[in-house]
Amino acid sequence: MSTVHHIHDTIGRSVRTRRHDSDKAKGTLRESSGCSESLAVCHTGRWTWDPGNGRTLLTSHKKQILFSQGERADAVFYIQEGQVKLTVVSPQGKEAVLAILEGGAFLGESCLAGQTVRPATATSVEDSRLVRIDKEVMIRLMHEEPPFSELFLTHLLSRNMRIQEDVVDHLFNSSEKRLARVLLLLAHVEKDGPMEVSLPKLSQETLAEMIGTTRARVSFFMTRFREMGFLLYYNGRWHVHRSLYTVVRHGWHSSYG
Repeated sequence: MSTVHHIHDTIGRSVRTRRHDSDKAKGTLRESSGCSESLAVCHTGRWTWDPGNGRTLLTSHKKQILFSQGERADAVFYIQEGQVKLTVVSPQGKEAVLAILEGGAFLGESCLAGQTVRPATATSVEDSRLVRIDKEVMIRLMHEEPPFSELFLTHLLSRNMRIQEDVVDHLFNSSEKRLARVLLLLAHVEKDGPMEVSLPKLSQETLAEMIGTTRARVSFFMTRFREMGFLLYYNGRWHVHRSLYTVVRHGWHSSYG
């Protein structure tokens, strides 16, 4: 039976998300005896996996570490459901958020390029379900399963495009523009989509680490965005209004720096 049972329209949409050594979160990764069908957020289409040698379905609780920076890199992970945060810590102890990854994304793929240790730490942002694929099995799948290889290549190209956009954003845009862009990306706001889209639950500390600023500035900008109608809060969730695109395009003048 094929590893990927059912794939359709896998490249209809590019990946639009992206998302140290510390004590392990309480609890352990739980293995499941079977894999159920999952919706891939980062690609249109659905597919299922065969559990078997080198492929294990894992469930991870919120704030649970999947792997830590500096650990041995010997497997790739595929997110079926949930969110995973990638962070890196400098030798001086400063932490930065590299990405927030959602269902349909791969992580840990650097081991395929010969990297022997993990360059970052992966932590579940919420209860998540993932497939752990051993390095050797992943390499074999890319050679033997063309649909899977196409899916993985689409992920890599989309991730590379996103990284380039992030670099440009950090080099040339102000912190409020960077925050506006991150909020739009996290909420998957489309210019021709719904006027309001709910935002995943993330702390202001995490948002600050993602855009390279302080929590105080994030709080200040969030308040301003709310006052201007770009952000709304109801039913216990933040919602991003499509008009927030105006901040990305034109910005607004602030005396906060």
